[in-house]
Amino acid sequence: MDEQKRLIVTNVTIKESLICASALYHGKRLAEVSLEPVSDPPKDRAGALGTIYAGRVRDIVKNINAAFVEIAPGMPCYLNLKDVKSPVYVKKCGSPRLVPGDQLLVQVEKEAIKTKPPRVTTDLTFHGQYLVVSTQQEAIGASKKLPEERREQIKELLGKHRRTAFGVIARTAAENATVEELKDELQKLEEEALEMIARAPYQTCFSCLRRQEPFYLQMLHQLSGEALDEAVTDQKEIYHRLAEALEPGKVRFYEDSLLPLSKCYGLHQQIDNALREKVWLKSGGYLIIQPTEAMTVIDVNSGKSIAKKDPQEHYLKVNLEAAEEIAHQLRLRNISGIIMIDFIDLKDSMAQEALISRMKELTAGDPVPVQVVDLTKLNLMELTRKKVKRSLAEQVRAILFAKFKKNCFFS
Repeated sequence: MDEQKRLIVTNVTIKESLICASALYHGKRLAEVSLEPVSDPPKDRAGALGTIYAGRVRDIVKNINAAFVEIAPGMPCYLNLKDVKSPVYVKKCGSPRLVPGDQLLVQVEKEAIKTKPPRVTTDLTFHGQYLVVSTQQEAIGASKKLPEERREQIKELLGKHRRTAFGVIARTAAENATVEELKDELQKLEEEALEMIARAPYQTCFSCLRRQEPFYLQMLHQLSGEALDEAVTDQKEIYHRLAEALEPGKVRFYEDSLLPLSKCYGLHQQIDNALREKVWLKSGGYLIIQPTEAMTVIDVNSGKSIAKKDPQEHYLKVNLEAAEEIAHQLRLRNISGIIMIDFIDLKDSMAQEALISRMKELTAGDPVPVQVVDLTKLNLMELTRKKVKRSLAEQVRAILFAKFKKNCFFS
């Protein structure tokens, strides 16, 4: 069975909107997908994750210890004041503290989700293939996924060759990087950060200093070079950018005119399924996934699955199957925040512990941090998943709404 990890980048049409899909496949199964409109590239979307702006402080709200910083006219973003350590100012109004009217560099660390505005930080980060440089941190760290011995080697190397007080974190992909590759990338990222800080006083308010990378490059950053077996695209420009980012032999240009790339991998159908409320399990059971304003609720039902002898043993089997599918759906749909799962009731405490343990094991490989909290007294499993970017459903809604506004404007 083909279990290779492939990144597929191609265009699909959803409700008459042409969309570029960056899709990570495990074999033939879609594991993760991000969507961006072809007609409205990321550089035109204010508030895109990772983008750096010259923002202006609109308000200081003392009771929540926060500031609201506009990155575009009428687009305020949340800034936690306790995270403001050494901001890079574009224009200072005189007071040593942050005050309304101050202009400073901020980076979007969380996109707007539902009714919440984007969240920004003054800690500017610069991502490379192996390293991340941070302007407000000073520590040298390394991914916990790296072997301990290798982690210490890399930290020692970075400490020896770091030329600034910027913080540096080695990514998982750094495991197989050479000394020269790490040194070169560290120098490049430090120079990029220093150049941006030097340019700050000459920027105009609301100017964008650094654009968001396309989603397919963001996905590459999440994976080490060893983890991804192949990247495939039918778009010439994207092919060249992927070829620059990956080692030779790992990028393929798809040219079959008779079978489009999206149909070859059933991409449109799998995206459509990921937007549906009901998900069937092989046993005959099913999930109902319902996002609400406060949380996402997932209900596990036995459905057509029939218990033969011991009902509790059967329910545990269905629950374990459901847990595997839920872990997959969380990543695929990019569900974040509070998640409550109503599994089929298990009376035995050992069975409950087995289910909790299995869910922790299944979510451990998710690139977005997931915390399995516990089972409540009502046998509801509590999870949290870090909010970083919009869910798949919200991405689709945002693209369709942007198209609707554009059509209204020109009609």
